[in-house]
Amino acid sequence: MKINLAFTLFSIIVLITLIITYWAAKRTKTTSEFYAAGRSITGWQNGIAVAGDYMSAASFLGIAGLICLYGYDGFMYSVGWLVAYLTVLLVVAEPLRNSGKYTMADVLAYRMNNKTVRSVAALSTITVSLFYMIAQMVGSGNLIKLLLGWKYETAIIVVGLLMILYVVFGGMLATTWVQIIKAVLLMTGTIVLSIAVLAHFDFSLVKFMGAVSQKYGQSFLEPGNLYKNPLDQISLGIALIFGTAGLPHILVRFYTVPNAKEARKSVVWAMVIIGAFYIMTTFLGFGAAYFVGQDVVKSFDKGGNMAAPLLAQYIGGGPGTVGGEFFLAFIAAVAFATILAVVAGLTISASSAFAHDFYTNVLRGGKASEAEQVKVARLTALTVGILSILIGILAKGMNVAHLVALAFAVASSANLPVIVLSMFWKRFNTAGVVTGILTGLIASVGLVMIGPDVMGKEAIFPLKNPGIVSVPLGFLGAILGSYLKVEKVAEEKFAELAVRANTGLGAEM
Repeated sequence: MKINLAFTLFSIIVLITLIITYWAAKRTKTTSEFYAAGRSITGWQNGIAVAGDYMSAASFLGIAGLICLYGYDGFMYSVGWLVAYLTVLLVVAEPLRNSGKYTMADVLAYRMNNKTVRSVAALSTITVSLFYMIAQMVGSGNLIKLLLGWKYETAIIVVGLLMILYVVFGGMLATTWVQIIKAVLLMTGTIVLSIAVLAHFDFSLVKFMGAVSQKYGQSFLEPGNLYKNPLDQISLGIALIFGTAGLPHILVRFYTVPNAKEARKSVVWAMVIIGAFYIMTTFLGFGAAYFVGQDVVKSFDKGGNMAAPLLAQYIGGGPGTVGGEFFLAFIAAVAFATILAVVAGLTISASSAFAHDFYTNVLRGGKASEAEQVKVARLTALTVGILSILIGILAKGMNVAHLVALAFAVASSANLPVIVLSMFWKRFNTAGVVTGILTGLIASVGLVMIGPDVMGKEAIFPLKNPGIVSVPLGFLGAILGSYLKVEKVAEEKFAELAVRANTGLGAEM
């Protein structure tokens, strides 16, 4: 019953997304249509899609698991990811939409040496996308293993192949509408679960938290369960708050709308949806800890990623009951849709970075035909998909929220400094972009490699997240690099970029 029901719901979601992909494929011929959905997405549609991109497996599965296992410290992920959108709204969204065309590198290359800047920007984009994608693949493997009894490796391959289909054939248009449908399903499932949890406590938050505290002790609701060192909390917060504004798959979304006004509207819509969602992750995580129990959650997955689906099973009536199995299958199918949509968004940002930034503008000097660009983008999507499958298999057993936090550390250290300085500092130049991106990239990845998540008790670097060190290093590298030499062209074009970023005059339509 369980396997048949789960398989049916999974199949319905896959069928719907494939129909969308078929519809989008007939409307995706040009580079603008493949990379940016022909700039035909409205503000509210893009806002829901942005929220869909953001509410990943790390949010639904990972954060719920971390709250279930570590209480307050897990909740800090929700706070950090929500507050992060203020940075996007106030600093990045409008100038980025006005200044670029398809990718983050378009903004950087506006003032700088085109080929050099695009090469390092493409490297950073692909690195962040792969880190983020690993988390989604790990989540999907655990989820399908739980629901359908498939091997972890088989599940990873299935998700990877579906993701390749969406991007290769449907481009950004298919990816956007898959995101919209997924966001609606995810919010519906989360609202139902949250209401069901609170109903057990007469919708009293005080009673709910009191019951959790009574079961696990007051310390469960206080800092220090996951991060013993306060610097770890600060470092995580820095990475989360600043990383969002440097995430490639979020940034490319602002090119799908027709103008900067719609870009701002996108962020407002996204903040409302994301805010509501992250508040509800509290009920999912603490609810799983109270009703299901930490030992049961860890028995299914040591990283805690199955907390939300197991809570759904309990709320529906418990294991073995029709209601319990249906609710489990529904929530798992929603989580599956979440993963499919996010990996598609990550794949298209990575393929855009390589095909548009590196192949078209570096290797071909901007002379590649539209058909050639789309062909290369599709081949890149295929390659990224295969690579993500292989890495996903190797990353078995890791907590998905941890993995995504590392992607945020890279994005905040390598991407954000150069985006901000490019738009707001006249002296900033090509050398600054290269040193900034490479310093942030090497510092963040390097510190993770010698940190506790990789080396365990033998770790050389004591913090789980490197943001507190790598973000300042990224800014420092960008600033010092800019003083290596004077670049008159970059300084002369600063005023032109400032006008375009703030007014929209000359923006791509």
